[in-house]
Amino acid sequence: MLKPILLVEDDARDLELTLLALERTQLANEVVVVRDGAQALEYLQREGEWAGRPEGNPAVILLDLKLPKLNGLEVLQAVRASETLRSIPVVMLTSSQEEADVTRSYALGVNAYVVKPVEFKQFIGAIAELGMFWAVINEPPPGSVRSQRQAS
Repeated sequence: MLKPILLVEDDARDLELTLLALERTQLANEVVVVRDGAQALEYLQREGEWAGRPEGNPAVILLDLKLPKLNGLEVLQAVRASETLRSIPVVMLTSSQEEADVTRSYALGVNAYVVKPVEFKQFIGAIAELGMFWAVINEPPPGSVRSQRQAS
């Protein structure tokens, strides 16, 4: 079973474009969408409306920086502090080019920091490459579902 991609995005336009870009890559991974940082943590920790979701972590978290309730940095910090979540690749997908945001993201353990391109074709291309890399090309940690399947 393929691991889902968790997309944490509150902006309707960016959400629509990101989903379109991921669809164009023809990845078979399900994309789970949550609209704020608190929902992201509920999903990851299998709480609230996500209490009944299947066990396991997503292949990657595409995380916006500026979110309601908990911002992307707070979500990243919680993920990296959790024994069961810390190995999930996290890509900060944001419009912020502020040096402080980039520095803080890497200090908290983000795997990649991607500034959302303003131009449509660039945005679609960037998201498609991200999805393909993290869901297909990247080798997950030993013991994960995908690496076990590849070994057999």
